[in-house]
Amino acid sequence: MTLVPLSINGRRRVLDVAPDTPLLWALRDAAGLTGTKYGCGLGQCGACTVLVDGAAVRACTLPVSSVGARAVTTIEGLAGPEADALRAAWIAHDVPQCGYCQAGQLVRAAALLRRDPRMGDDALLAGMRGNVCRCGTYVRIRAALLAAREALPSE
Repeated sequence: MTLVPLSINGRRRVLDVAPDTPLLWALRDAAGLTGTKYGCGLGQCGACTVLVDGAAVRACTLPVSSVGARAVTTIEGLAGPEADALRAAWIAHDVPQCGYCQAGQLVRAAALLRRDPRMGDDALLAGMRGNVCRCGTYVRIRAALLAAREALPSE
């Protein structure tokens, strides 16, 4: 094992993990942040999505050693107007069914809305491709995404 320094949710942490440990397992097992979920282990389902320097990444395939000094944000640390609008819309539209994919869905959506809070419907929905919902609540996810975007202040 190696001591790996990380900035997680605005807090400096030093985790005792092997350098090739996927970020997902470093977050869940070493940091105790279990909101980020294991889905497929191949980076294809999106359940493990976190932000690294504001960009959505699949934590299950990213070695912790490649993160370096970049800031990691998990669902537990997701904050700001986009996160607030998304959470409110998720509740209003009854999005979660089993809830397993929701952390990854919300983190990915927050990254998209931060990048361009006025992106068009097609771009917003295309940006969410690859975040799989096994329960099939895509109609509710779509409605909540569009409602969250509309709830954000206009610039």
